[in-house]
Amino acid sequence: MTHPPDRAADDALDTLIARHQNRPGALLPLLHDVQHALGCVPADAVPRIAAALNLSRAEVHGVVTFYADFRTTPPARRVVKLCLAEACQARGCHATAARLSAATGLAVGETSADNALSLEPIYCLGLCASGPAALVDDAPVARLEGPRLDALIAELSR
Repeated sequence: MTHPPDRAADDALDTLIARHQNRPGALLPLLHDVQHALGCVPADAVPRIAAALNLSRAEVHGVVTFYADFRTTPPARRVVKLCLAEACQARGCHATAARLSAATGLAVGETSADNALSLEPIYCLGLCASGPAALVDDAPVARLEGPRLDALIAELSR
């Protein structure tokens, strides 16, 4: 939600809170739905969620910041999540990260100034036997090296 308040975002948040409010264990499903609807879990949504679920702001904020999949700001238009777990390390993910960084000008963990691209770390996609692996705009990509990496770099450069 932005300042000045975005009425559509406020209405969407109200609807989602009403849907989850009386369910046991509602916090995680509600946060996922908020992020899906709004693109992130905005800071000004935290007190409203906390009040509705009878939780403290610190509890809600703690969950949002603990789980790497929750965002507090909208994502870039293109997001590459590169697996940096041990199996992908053994299969060359650091070389892949270096090539992506050189091609995009972004270090892992950075977003371009124009919000066009984020290069983010992720730890295990379950594609261990076919690494290096990544999620490119939420689509899994395995064996991200050689021609496949070249193709991704070309695509991201457009």
